[in-house]
Amino acid sequence: MEKRVREQNNEAPVSPVGGQAVIEGVMMRSGEAVATAVRRSDGTIVIRKETFRSLAARFPMLKRPLLRGALGLIEMTVIGIRTLNYSAEVSLEEPGTAGQTGTKEENSWRLGLTVALSLLVGITIFFATPLVLTSLLFDVDQQALLFNLTAGGIRVALLLGYLSLISLSKEIRRVFEYHGAEHKAVFAFEKGEPLTVESAARQSRFHPRCGTSFLLIVMVSSILLFSVLDTILMLWLGELTLFLRLGTHLPLIPLVGGISYEFIRISAKKSGTIAGKIVAAPGLWLQRVTTREPLPDQLEVAIVALRAALGQEEEKDAMESVTSKLAV
Repeated sequence: MEKRVREQNNEAPVSPVGGQAVIEGVMMRSGEAVATAVRRSDGTIVIRKETFRSLAARFPMLKRPLLRGALGLIEMTVIGIRTLNYSAEVSLEEPGTAGQTGTKEENSWRLGLTVALSLLVGITIFFATPLVLTSLLFDVDQQALLFNLTAGGIRVALLLGYLSLISLSKEIRRVFEYHGAEHKAVFAFEKGEPLTVESAARQSRFHPRCGTSFLLIVMVSSILLFSVLDTILMLWLGELTLFLRLGTHLPLIPLVGGISYEFIRISAKKSGTIAGKIVAAPGLWLQRVTTREPLPDQLEVAIVALRAALGQEEEKDAMESVTSKLAV
């Protein structure tokens, strides 16, 4: 009945799976499992499956709108960096040498430091820098909407420039191919087709729930939220300075993430409608940069990761399975 009602309203259910391209592999998350499949230098595939229960699942109050988006963003950042580190180690190692180096405590400290530095660099480049440049280069400090539109334009330009620059790297182009493989595998699952290389190859590499689309929604949401905030502050204080903007905008970044998450959930459910397609269009266009058509062997890795995340692993001599528990 629920499926029929959704079809009548042109609504698509939000898929319970998602993923991320890593170095020579793909990470997939489904329910309480995170599986990463990486192709090693000798051609074999290593699978690491981890149990993961989010804080929102453990504390129901964190499932509330806005909170769940901000929390999910932090959790996926931690998981993403951890799987990237793992894939870098595995993709170059020889058979029989799999495994992390260092003690558990050392690895936790290293991961925590990496996450903190990544967040700091991201916030500095994509949030603080546009505010500074707008204040220094344009005389719009006391015009709330115009200031934030200008800062938002700079923010988008920085993102496009960054993606265009890294896409010149041969290694990053390989990651973008695995990104396309991840989307195709997820699409095959969502359409109820067999999880095979052949069925995945028929799917589109552009997915409306991609993290690339999420980044664009974050940037648009930041313009709207900070314009309202600046208007209120100007009515209260009379004028705004750069330091006041930095002090009020940056702490609200988690709220921007929460708003963006709710927006993308709604747009994903409405992906079959004209309005949903219009909203998704910019993110799908940007995926022409962040995804590339994958090769069959890359699709195989994505399918292996998805099947592992869904608990459908198949025993193969060419694959090494590593199971652990992931805590965030």
